[in-house]
Amino acid sequence: MHKHHPDNERIKHKYFSFLKEAMRQSESTIDGVAKAIARFEDYNKYRDFRLFQHHQAIAFKKHLSEQINQQTGKKLSKATLHSTLANLKKFFEWLAREPGYKSRLQYSDAEYFNISNKDMRIATARRGKTAPTIEQIKHVIQLIPGHTDIERRNKALIAFTLLTGARDGALASIKLKHVNLIDGSVFQDARDVSTKFSKTFTTYFFPVGDDIRQIVIDWVNYLKEQKLWGNDDPLFPMTEIGLNENKKFGAIGLKRKHWSTTAPIRNIFQQAFKNAGLPYFNPHSFRNTLVKMGEKICKTPEGFKAWSQNLEHEGVMTTFLSYGQVADHRQSEILRQLAIPQQAKDTDVYEFMKAMMEKSQQMGIKIV
Repeated sequence: MHKHHPDNERIKHKYFSFLKEAMRQSESTIDGVAKAIARFEDYNKYRDFRLFQHHQAIAFKKHLSEQINQQTGKKLSKATLHSTLANLKKFFEWLAREPGYKSRLQYSDAEYFNISNKDMRIATARRGKTAPTIEQIKHVIQLIPGHTDIERRNKALIAFTLLTGARDGALASIKLKHVNLIDGSVFQDARDVSTKFSKTFTTYFFPVGDDIRQIVIDWVNYLKEQKLWGNDDPLFPMTEIGLNENKKFGAIGLKRKHWSTTAPIRNIFQQAFKNAGLPYFNPHSFRNTLVKMGEKICKTPEGFKAWSQNLEHEGVMTTFLSYGQVADHRQSEILRQLAIPQQAKDTDVYEFMKAMMEKSQQMGIKIV
């Protein structure tokens, strides 16, 4: 059985180029599209895309809904079904406009990749994001020994993530020159640092404690003064593999080179939380931790705006809508506090609410 169709490969290559060059999609997004199309091709036995009809979409939807996730042992999530089928819908809509295909395909047939309204609501429902507490993170950091270079790096890596809220892509690519210990800031320069949407911005250290800040300061000074590393060297270098003292291959120190992927960073986090007897929280979850912290300590609209901007959010509503859902236990606490008669009105709260309503109206969000 053929594992590809020559004409399909050519038109897929054209579509991926369209996504990258015209639609400015990232490599990871295009990889997701490619995976969705590959799933359909495999099910459809690599038939020519020109032979596509709506009944193939219906049959594939049923097939996909019965597939098992190899990691969980359960059926594919509604979110996976939605993203896979949405990618296929967009592809066949694009295909129906292309020379050599538009005379063969019905544009409306792509609509049959839609999932039910019920499944759509499940797939796109906003759910609370779990995040470790500041105390849990500090406990994890405290338990990491600091005897070897690798241990020092791992301790500083987790501390730096809490101090800055940096994404794992940035953690893997930040250089020593980007960290300013005097100002307490990190210049995430998109020319060097892998940032979301390749944006360049400055992050200032969050007020998470002098102990966390000192760990990062000590690490930067250690690399510069003890190891004599320069500005263009990585802040968090990859692990060097070689023959150890037992004449076996293993970790022997640090290599003066950036990680090529973010997988080792997540592995470090996973092992650190496991050693602390806590459930695993990935680097991105620390951003949720910082949002929750900001909700508690920011007293004015300007303060929360600055906090939001420090997380690289273009607007404060991004912080609220994407990260800012109040946890159930905190929701209960707030409601109990509100039941207590207040002695005086807090003008900051009213100003804050007014600012949020104005911002929502500017964004076209209807306030009922």
